[in-house]
Amino acid sequence: EGPSEWHKSYPIAQGNRQSPIDIVSAKVVYDPNLKPLIISYESCTSLNISNNGHSVMVEFEDTDDKTAISGGPFDNPFRLRQFHFHWGTKPSQGSEHTIDGKPFPCELHLVHWNARKYATFGEAAAAPDGLAVVGVFLEIGKEHANMNRLTDALYMVKFKGTKAQFRSFNPKCLLPLSLDYWTYLGSLTTPPLNESVTWIVLKEPIRISEKQLEKFRMLLFTSEEDQRVQMVNNFRPPQPLKGRVVRASFKA
Repeated sequence: EGPSEWHKSYPIAQGNRQSPIDIVSAKVVYDPNLKPLIISYESCTSLNISNNGHSVMVEFEDTDDKTAISGGPFDNPFRLRQFHFHWGTKPSQGSEHTIDGKPFPCELHLVHWNARKYATFGEAAAAPDGLAVVGVFLEIGKEHANMNRLTDALYMVKFKGTKAQFRSFNPKCLLPLSLDYWTYLGSLTTPPLNESVTWIVLKEPIRISEKQLEKFRMLLFTSEEDQRVQMVNNFRPPQPLKGRVVRASFKA
């Protein structure tokens, strides 16, 4: 079922703007015209937390532009829809994007859609400029106090297909201080792998403890009646760049 088989069902898996990628710092182009990223999550409304069989996801009410990102490479605000994580079995792997070949233990993805231009999330997800995903690297360090509320809720969604109410969680608390970023045109990293994502990968990682990361590893890829399969290594390896340019909002 793994990423190496996806192209059989989803030929786009071998397309020209697939994600994730390895960001090679020597080949990144500093673009002084890139605007600072503006993240407006003041009035966000989280709804639920769920296990969709390949990650854990928190979904948001996305009926207005109050919870959105703007600036950066964007002309329109993009509304927050959900966030989810990718992680490994051990600290030496887990992230989807890598920096100069180096993976991180975990990567957070905040998924947004272009509601000014498209009527529904589904329509946006099929359009080349429909989605914007902010990627945040997680490294092992001291405990992340704001992450506890999330890691403490994971037991409720241990099995595939489970969902629980998860209100008033603001993911702004999961962002690093610096919003310096790399940006490139890419895709979803899980099927259907649509080439609809403008990626914003933040340079500065956040830190969580090994104990907090362990709680992610207690989740299962399988539903309650199946034989248990631990949810780990739910990342896609880096894909060929195929001539794309990665731009940076900061001077190296």
